[in-house]
Amino acid sequence: MAELKIRDGDYVSDGVGGAVRVKGRDALVQRVLFKLTARRSGFLFLENLGSTLYALGGAAASQRQGAAEAAVVQALADEEDLQVEQVELSGDQLTVQLNYGGEELNLQLTVQ
Repeated sequence: MAELKIRDGDYVSDGVGGAVRVKGRDALVQRVLFKLTARRSGFLFLENLGSTLYALGGAAASQRQGAAEAAVVQALADEEDLQVEQVELSGDQLTVQLNYGGEELNLQLTVQ
């Protein structure tokens, strides 16, 4: 299934009045990044969408790694065939290693 491509919070135009679509691995990466960066409970009718990564700044330094792992697993729980293999938090940089149907995906993002 193809999904609309999003860049900087907006749909990407195809230049002829439509929108660019992504599918496969690109769609998965887009969904994962969206779920990790959106604030959980920030969508009125989709309370389980998003993550609690935004709240890491309020956690004690000794608890941040565990909180980051829990937030990633919770945010991606509804993705079929996707397993969270490893989560590493170094300062404000989050590295997430995923397995999707035998394919390894590594994503990095900044946690604010």
